[in-house]
Amino acid sequence: MNLGMPEIIVICIAVLVLFGAKKIPEFASGLGKGIREFKRAMSSTEEEIKKSINEDVKPKE
Repeated sequence: MNLGMPEIIVICIAVLVLFGAKKIPEFASGLGKGIREFKRAMSSTEEEIKKSINEDVKPKE
């Protein structure tokens, strides 16, 4: 599935026609916020897992 420059240009034009010039920045902003939230959730989940592992490894006194 190799996309060349002509294919990418056609896709961009189709997106412009379908969504309009005003909606694309809003869409990109929402996408960026979604990605940031996903990364934040992934890092907090990773921290919780590490914390849980460290609690299980520590000897109980």
